Amino acid sequence: MTKEFAIIDLFAGPGGLGEGFSRAGRDADTPMKIHLSVEMDDHAVQTLRLRAFLRSFREFPIEYYNALNSGSALPDWAELYPTIWKHAEREVRQRVLGEKGVFEELAVELDRAREAYSGNTILIGGPPCQAYSLAGRSRNSGKANYVLEEDHRHYLYREYVRILHRLRPAAFVMENVKGMLSSKVDGGGIFSRVLDDLEAAGDGYVLLPLSKTAPEDGTRAPAQDFLISAEDHGVPQARHRVIVVGIRKDMAEGLHLEEPLLGQPQALVSVEQAIGDIPILRSGLSKGDTVEAWQKALRNQASAIAASEAVPAEVREIARSIEKANELPFQRVSSSKQRPNGMPRHLRGWFPDDGLKALLQHETRGHIPGDLGRYLFSSAFSRAFGKAPKLVEFPEFLQPMHRNRSTGKFADRFRTQVADRPSTTVTSHISKDGHYFIHPDPLQCRSLTVREAARLQTFPDNYFFCGPRTKQYHQVGNAVPPYLAWQIAESVRKLLD
Repeated sequence: MTKEFAIIDLFAGPGGLGEGFSRAGRDADTPMKIHLSVEMDDHAVQTLRLRAFLRSFREFPIEYYNALNSGSALPDWAELYPTIWKHAEREVRQRVLGEKGVFEELAVELDRAREAYSGNTILIGGPPCQAYSLAGRSRNSGKANYVLEEDHRHYLYREYVRILHRLRPAAFVMENVKGMLSSKVDGGGIFSRVLDDLEAAGDGYVLLPLSKTAPEDGTRAPAQDFLISAEDHGVPQARHRVIVVGIRKDMAEGLHLEEPLLGQPQALVSVEQAIGDIPILRSGLSKGDTVEAWQKALRNQASAIAASEAVPAEVREIARSIEKANELPFQRVSSSKQRPNGMPRHLRGWFPDDGLKALLQHETRGHIPGDLGRYLFSSAFSRAFGKAPKLVEFPEFLQPMHRNRSTGKFADRFRTQVADRPSTTVTSHISKDGHYFIHPDPLQCRSLTVREAARLQTFPDNYFFCGPRTKQYHQVGNAVPPYLAWQIAESVRKLLD
């Protein structure tokens, strides 16, 4: 008899983990469907509800494609498909885990799911990571009167454990940042406590790493073994995360794994392979933007770089070619699709949707003229030397007028994503400015668009992010790469089959 598994997604963000599990759940032998998603952010909830609605159809409704392909607003789904939309609203709950009364409310739904699916449930999600991340800890250390032990975010993982204990799912997946491995509270390491709590929840769990083989003697794997590098598994991004898979003890009886759950590392995927087919765009100017004004500003910056003896000859040559170019980019937004060239097979089958004739959310930001020069220098340097320059390598006339630029804390302040290697980690900081996410093509002289960032995160091209552009960026940066999530889900599905 076929077992169907219900998925509970906590701290869901825009749905990266859920998207991967939903795709894996299409398998007829071991179907998995999202039963409940919980998220606090307004715009992420809108994105989740839209995706939950679309997944209710065998094929996405024609009205979705018509709106996207024409560039018009999405229709009122509650009016067109009231029953299906209400189901999506029930599936996605906007709640703040840890607030008073939220657990008690969700416990009713957890009990129903456990009973309806005879214990065949899967819990997924990643508690907020600001308190664990290295960047977050650095910011916190500079705050007056900051007390680590009083930061409730250090203990939000306990809400995950609390729900795990109540639901007692067949399996769970918990994701968090690499910094959790070294984070300490009350003089002790937080991660060892997390593993202890996960292992002891409910009826007890066997904890498994994804990219390392579990110990043959049945003991728990070392903490470092739970660290996974997304770039080793077909994701065009160097994203290093702690991911723990747990199998309920009764399901894990007799389990013997001879190789890592995710198998052996795959060939690296570069930025160029992931976004090279996306149309060329220009950036904009923060004030007084026109095509002519932007092109003039770019040529002026290119001229200054080409004339400077403080700039390496290879970079001057690239700048000179842009200064003298007959044609420069003129569009700031494009929805035209092109055939992918050089994209690995697994992504050629992952990103496209034949019903989608337009490219979504590919629009550039505006920058001040000085940043155009810094972007041009950084991208030209990266093209010439295969690495992004440190801030100290910028000529003086391109140095930002920041009081703290000499401290060394912002050495990578203007960082190009080098074309021939995976990108650096796409984070929520991309919502603030594009300085850490400069496009590798000096001619375009811009930061990555939402769609390009989404490609590096492996969101399918038909994935629509709701809200203003800043919120779209934030959602993309906060997500688990769906292609990685799909591989994790496939591993879990096989364990439970």
